[in-house]
Amino acid sequence: MNFILHLGLGSFHRAHQAVYVHALRQQGDTGWAIAGGNLRPDMADTIAALQAQDGRYTLETVTPQGERNYTVIESIQRVIPYQDDLAPLVAMGADPATRIISFTVTEAGYYLDAQNQLDWPTFTDLRADLAAVKAGQAGHTIYGGLVSILRARRAAGAGAVTLMNCDNLRHNGDRSRGGLLQFIEALGDAPLKEWVERNTTSPNAMVDRITPRPTPDVAERVKAATGWDDKAALMGESFIQWVIEDDFIAGRPAWETVGVEMVQSVQAHEEAKIRLLNATHSCIAWAGTLVGYQYIHEGTHDAAIRQMAYEYVTDDAIPVLLPCPIDLARYRDVVLDRFGNPAIADTNQRVAMDAFSKIPGMIAPTIRDQLARGGSFDSVAVLPALFLAYLQRWHAGQIPYTYQDQAMDPAVAHAICDAADPVAAFAADTTLWGEMASHPRLVDALRKAYARVLAFVAQRTGA
Repeated sequence: MNFILHLGLGSFHRAHQAVYVHALRQQGDTGWAIAGGNLRPDMADTIAALQAQDGRYTLETVTPQGERNYTVIESIQRVIPYQDDLAPLVAMGADPATRIISFTVTEAGYYLDAQNQLDWPTFTDLRADLAAVKAGQAGHTIYGGLVSILRARRAAGAGAVTLMNCDNLRHNGDRSRGGLLQFIEALGDAPLKEWVERNTTSPNAMVDRITPRPTPDVAERVKAATGWDDKAALMGESFIQWVIEDDFIAGRPAWETVGVEMVQSVQAHEEAKIRLLNATHSCIAWAGTLVGYQYIHEGTHDAAIRQMAYEYVTDDAIPVLLPCPIDLARYRDVVLDRFGNPAIADTNQRVAMDAFSKIPGMIAPTIRDQLARGGSFDSVAVLPALFLAYLQRWHAGQIPYTYQDQAMDPAVAHAICDAADPVAAFAADTTLWGEMASHPRLVDALRKAYARVLAFVAQRTGA
């Protein structure tokens, strides 16, 4: 049997990639299975539950009309327990039966700046990981973890392997590969770099399925529907999509037989997803939080918030993506319908996180494209303006949940909020804006959009 070693056994992987492999196995193609574990000591309860259940768990899916279905997913054949030295993960990665190493670590976990260079000065955990690997210890970032695995694979003569990114990162295969090679260069391991360049490929991919963090009521519904007290149950929307560049060096499952789109280039799909779905998702999360909503569907059904999202896509995002083989107006409408599904109960807290990587990755490109073509970007400017208002609330301790952002330097964020002119300070931040930082048109658009956002919030909250 061939294995996919997946790093990051979180909800998204188990509701997405694992589902496609399960579908293959259900139709009789049992030549591939998943082995999975984590690079960090998180999700201990879920990992323990999966181990106790032999990797099996129930996925609840919900349509926008509220129809629920339950499927027991059985594609994870090996659950790898966490050890600080990563020995079990490394052993699996060095096994010749492992043909693909895939990973889901969130956008901020790649530590890349606007020029796709590893941002060593900003990230202490990246520097610490490099030092650990130099000292012969296991790495716990995606790069350090992969180096630990790939060194062992090379030493074992286990052969070529595909490195498959499953995160919402534009050009995710190319960019994560670039980060990995830079990490290896910083290690000074020229033989490993040469081996990786010759013996791995990194296909780009676009992944899509809304998957909230599981709550206790999911397990309760699963038990009521199936009779199984499943400790690793989770839920997601009924919609699912995966588009992959067909660039696998050591074989792959016949994913095209279960609905995966295997293509020459994923660029049109990933641009539509990142700009029309991911950026819009953040827009609704920030706006919803500002006016007191807890869930994404609440903001989506708020006419003013929905209009902000609609105008962003229609006025500014779609024009810079044309011509496009995808019906972008229809895609926009399907996305908003999906976000409005109350059964998903996706929280603003989950979607609002990591803005300091999401703004440069998902929102700034539309501003950059409109700037280059001399177009207006008033509608897209509302999105970062919403985040600035959100950041001011965070600065004042008024966000009703813990905000998480791997790419944010809290001292820098507080300084933006304390500045005499917060809009100018926000527009000057190079982590967010790269070479556009302090551009006069950016500052002007953000200033107008911020005034609009403050008026919107004041009208709703009296604040």
